[in-house]
Amino acid sequence: MSTAAVRAGSGMGSDRSILSCADAAELRELFERAHQGDAGAREKLVDQYLALARRLARRYHRSSEPFDDLVQVANLGLLKAIDRFDPSRGVAFTSFAVPTILGELKRHFRDTGWAVHVPRALHERALRVDTTQRLLEGRLGRSPDVHEIATELGLDLEDVLDAMQASGAYEALSIDAPGHSDEGDHDGLVDSLGQEDSGIELAEERATVAATIRRLPIRDRQVLELRFGRDMTQTEIAKRIGVSQMQVSRIIRRALDRLREMADEADPDASPSALGAHRRVSGTEG
Repeated sequence: MSTAAVRAGSGMGSDRSILSCADAAELRELFERAHQGDAGAREKLVDQYLALARRLARRYHRSSEPFDDLVQVANLGLLKAIDRFDPSRGVAFTSFAVPTILGELKRHFRDTGWAVHVPRALHERALRVDTTQRLLEGRLGRSPDVHEIATELGLDLEDVLDAMQASGAYEALSIDAPGHSDEGDHDGLVDSLGQEDSGIELAEERATVAATIRRLPIRDRQVLELRFGRDMTQTEIAKRIGVSQMQVSRIIRRALDRLREMADEADPDASPSALGAHRRVSGTEG
């Protein structure tokens, strides 16, 4: 059997006992040969421990995650464990392979399985809660409550609740998905999101007023900006530009009259509120 077949999730040899090659000397020789580039020795080790990888993949199987994909990930972890294992340390290969394969499976879920990124610790806790919940369902014959899950895992109630909430990040719902309202219609979720933006009308008025104001004399534009843009009183404006308060009043009146005339010329049916529009644009209505 080839390594490519392992990566494809082949089940060849998966029912063979891991202990069939239990002789320590033989295992040590296989690992030494594999690390020296002997493809045959590497294939024999892969074939020997496929069942272990498959069992670990089943531990993380969720209804929404194809089991064959998890087997491929576990097999990749097995290959990494074989390549990295040092038999001279006197440690059983399974003691090294199990955490290596589980780490690969966890990394798969963290990097590709979740629609929204969550912190690693919370992600792993959510997987533990999910696994424990399914185990308790089989043991109790019903869905366990949060207190039972927390007791089983030795976690605080809040930690379990946070993990359950984080599990909602595993899958995302498209905004185009059909929705359900109290009236029984099935409009898309997108139809229930957002609201009409009142600033759209304001933006149109701002553009209209800005284009019209640019046609006024410089002093008229300055006085209107100080009055309606900066909310200064006529007395303050008079001191700023060095004229009397009466002159400021005349400038404002003349400028607003001119604005109305230009608005009438541009659109006779939509004119009357150049002043009102300018006040709304400037945030000084009233």
